[in-house]
Amino acid sequence: MSSEHPPRDEASADLLSPVEAIRTGPRRGAVRDGVALCLSGGGYRAMLFHAGALWRLNEARWLPKLDRISSVSGGSITAALLGLAWSRLDFDQSGRATRLEELVVTPLMRLASMTIDVPAVVRGILTPGSISHRVERSYRKHLFGSATLQDLPDRPRIVINATNMQSGALWRFMKPYMRDYRVGQVIRPKVSLALAVAASAAFPPFLGPVRLRIDPKDLAPGDGFEDLRREPFTSEVVLCDGGVYDNLGLETAWKRYRTILVSDAGGRMRPDPDPHNEWAGQSHRVLDLIDNQVRCLRKRQVVSSLRRGKRKGAYWGIRSDITHFRLTDSLECPCEATMKLADTETRLAAMPELLQERLINWGYAVCDAAMRKHADRKLVVPEGFPYPAAGVGD
Repeated sequence: MSSEHPPRDEASADLLSPVEAIRTGPRRGAVRDGVALCLSGGGYRAMLFHAGALWRLNEARWLPKLDRISSVSGGSITAALLGLAWSRLDFDQSGRATRLEELVVTPLMRLASMTIDVPAVVRGILTPGSISHRVERSYRKHLFGSATLQDLPDRPRIVINATNMQSGALWRFMKPYMRDYRVGQVIRPKVSLALAVAASAAFPPFLGPVRLRIDPKDLAPGDGFEDLRREPFTSEVVLCDGGVYDNLGLETAWKRYRTILVSDAGGRMRPDPDPHNEWAGQSHRVLDLIDNQVRCLRKRQVVSSLRRGKRKGAYWGIRSDITHFRLTDSLECPCEATMKLADTETRLAAMPELLQERLINWGYAVCDAAMRKHADRKLVVPEGFPYPAAGVGD
């Protein structure tokens, strides 16, 4: 960070920033006009909730407006598939993708009908090969095939975020480069999309880290501030879920763009009347506490910045109460029903089709309410849910 003290008004604005200014980020005040969409983590629950939000954004003709999509964990499954399908979405003259359901939503629902986490854990324990490698193979088989980061579009820029367990920093997978600001960057990486998503969604401790081997010679010339540009950091990168560092996928968007759309399908820590005394259970509870506090802090800072006009955009969450948007014509979404959807486990486990449809419907409805209230007052009221017969539950 700069050693100079920022002006008083700039310092006040920084209090609202949920990200730390680092030397390798844009210079202070370099936020530009443009739109970024952030997709949180949350396993299949998040994957489908975000699919519903994309459905509504597509109807609203906002997909072509996106400059960046930044994602973590379950959100990265959705973002990566959208990026891979982008050139085939067939946008009409109004800016609506005519094949979004076919190329993005339907394949995500097929994946959500399969359990891939438990088999990967069991086979990883009993047979040679890492757990994360088995999850990667499932993504490759069912969604991404042999596609690499180079198959993503130039715009919107898809940023798949993971956490570098060695440096404690964010590791970004992108088409132009992959990087950790402390280690360095590899230009135009040919890493598979399946591996990038597996790393972004490798939530500990069950799915384990993804070990990415790189050739130190592939690192681009540094800027002198990369304090970990040395072995072993430059030959093997140990990555886990991007939500460990930033569960909203916010950082790479917030530093760059003025309009921020946040789709938050993150879980909630439940009260525990009798916390474990043994070390494993106790450690898990402490990790949940830390994660919950970091997530809540980022959410509060985003919402506060939007309310105060420091940024434009909208925030919607799987735990939002749709009546709080104070629209008289929002879709019917009883809070008791949507809270049940929000309590869906953070798993990569098979879901009934009805639950899948309800998660998509809920993402669609709350995105609509947030956009019409805060980001696009001219947006036409939707006729109904994508899956009318499913609703969001009782």
